[in-house]
Amino acid sequence: SLQQIEPLFHKAWQDMCALEKGALANPDEGRMVGHYWLRNPELAPKEEIAAAIRETIRRIKDFAQGIHRGQIMSPTGKQFRNILLMGIGGSALGPQFVTAALETAKPRMNIFFLDNTDPDGFDMVLARLKGRLAETLALVISKSGSTAETRNALLEVRNAYQREGLNFAAHSVAVTQEGSFLDRQAVEEGWLARFPMWDWVGGRTSETSA
Repeated sequence: SLQQIEPLFHKAWQDMCALEKGALANPDEGRMVGHYWLRNPELAPKEEIAAAIRETIRRIKDFAQGIHRGQIMSPTGKQFRNILLMGIGGSALGPQFVTAALETAKPRMNIFFLDNTDPDGFDMVLARLKGRLAETLALVISKSGSTAETRNALLEVRNAYQREGLNFAAHSVAVTQEGSFLDRQAVEEGWLARFPMWDWVGGRTSETSA
């Protein structure tokens, strides 16, 4: 009866409210689950988290506008016309879904994906971009920064840029956790931009993050 299950509804509601307020949802990793805050920063349990989300959104918008307007360009002087995204799981499937849902007949930029370690797949995508890497933005997405599949793609793509005499770092953007292997690499090599992937964002909801 409704009377019997009503306490369960109350318990579920209380648990959901606790999650949104920063309760540890993953006790093994001591991690919060906060993708709710990405949609509404005011829900975040700490003002510094809310401020970080708002600042990241502002930086992404500024960066995207700079790319589209030709204010951020390749060192060769060419405007970026393509995106080569490297990732796996939610870091690739999410962007693929949004691309399929929102892409127009004449997109501002063409997007290509490397989302596994299939050598033939690498060759096929890189062949389509041969001679066009100077105007291609390399976007590397890895929360931990050490995922083997994404790392392999990064190494292959770096080699492709070098074969065309291009500075890979000057064409590259990282989306990763602060302090990760990928983040440190991007800092050391002077990548074009870095955006955060917070530990409280799960892979399945990473599409709503940076």
